Amino acid sequence: MHTHSIAAIRRHLSNGDYSSKELCAHLLARIKQLNETNNAFIEITEKEALSAAEQADNTRASGGAASLLGVPLAHKDIFCTKHVRTSCGSKMLKNFVPPYDATVVDKLAASGAITLGKTNMDEFAMGSSNENSHFGSVANPWDNARVPGGSSGGSAAAVAARMVPATTGTDTGGSIRQPAAFCGITGIKPTYGRVSRYGMVAFASSLDQGGPMATTAEDCALLLESMAGFDERDSTSIDQPVDQYSAELNRSLDGLRVGLPRQYFSSDLDAPIADALQQAIEELTRLGVSFVEVDLKNQSLAVPAYYVVAPAECSSNLSRFDGVRYGHRCDGPVDLEDLYKRSRAEGFGREVKRRILIGTYALSAGYYDAYYLKAQKVRNLISQDFTQAFENVDVILGPTTPTPAFKQGENSDDPVAMYLNDIFTIPANLAGLPALSAPCGFVEGLPVGLQLIGNYFDEARLLNIAHQFQQVTDWHLQMPADIRA
Repeated sequence: MHTHSIAAIRRHLSNGDYSSKELCAHLLARIKQLNETNNAFIEITEKEALSAAEQADNTRASGGAASLLGVPLAHKDIFCTKHVRTSCGSKMLKNFVPPYDATVVDKLAASGAITLGKTNMDEFAMGSSNENSHFGSVANPWDNARVPGGSSGGSAAAVAARMVPATTGTDTGGSIRQPAAFCGITGIKPTYGRVSRYGMVAFASSLDQGGPMATTAEDCALLLESMAGFDERDSTSIDQPVDQYSAELNRSLDGLRVGLPRQYFSSDLDAPIADALQQAIEELTRLGVSFVEVDLKNQSLAVPAYYVVAPAECSSNLSRFDGVRYGHRCDGPVDLEDLYKRSRAEGFGREVKRRILIGTYALSAGYYDAYYLKAQKVRNLISQDFTQAFENVDVILGPTTPTPAFKQGENSDDPVAMYLNDIFTIPANLAGLPALSAPCGFVEGLPVGLQLIGNYFDEARLLNIAHQFQQVTDWHLQMPADIRA
């Protein structure tokens, strides 16, 4: 049962091959067993899940037919879950239990999905390796000595290890796509504003976006249909109808024009990954796709611009964690200043502190114009690059990451090397564009990802291309040898 996709689970539940309660019990047993090794879960909601599964089975028996009825999944621990701890992987929120559900959690529950738990993550979504969690590092199921990527590393590892068929993730600079590539699964970051951020703890508000992670593009389409939509509680939510993504999966790719940015196929890219991408390009060519070289001339500025904008917004958003209203509070503060200083010093980890300091500096008097304002201007140039490219092509293709998953601890003392892991994913966040990562091969036994970037609200096309690619390849079906049993 644990190897079944969401599409397959829906068929098996409908046919009565197994019940939702049987499926959830099986997966919960796997989670408890495998979590000792990969640490993908922070919270396991066994009692609540089994109760919800039993209710889903009763609903089905009574004729209920919600789109995800009885389908189990897990949520990244950045989404607020009513009466279930939401820690954001931080000591600061180690004991925070929200009184409400995030909109994403609400929508998936309304579609019948069952939550099995909350997945591990880099603290406050800040990281590219999932080594920054207060609850310990997550191991990559393909090689436990390597990272699963971040910040949604727990979500990616949980799917790759077949602990759950799907998870939610968030993507601020690549945090859905990069771990999806490292773990050999599919993940999509929708257009900014397509999925509500209400109840999703903020890191960088102009960049954060929630999205689904699963083994296949088809499963991501089914999930996104439930997750997407306007939410009046989120001021950045876009009031636009949600496409029936799953209905568009089988469209022909004949005549599709795909751009290959010369900047993405540079010396920054490992040669074996370039070879895997070339093979994927050849497969897509056989499906009727034509390829055109495009010039995204300002893409080299994306990483430096991002690491001004994101820390600046992080500095502002995380100022609310001061030990007064909620979150970690130091013992025996002597005055208000001591309360602020020690609560924040004790509650935040090293990477979060680093980004707060950078962001506060960039926003300070005398430096705002020199750093933050200039970074926003560069961001606009990057968006213009994409706008011009989409005048000639339908989609842009490139690598998701410059290398396969690196070893744990390899980049821990080199923040710049860590940040450069997002060199190919960050531009889509700065422009607010939808982007998807799908498995396209292996390098020395480690999965690598193919990235597709679309125009605004063109998620259906990205999912269509990925699905058609997955019909003629089996990279997305591969799983670690010790996971198959």
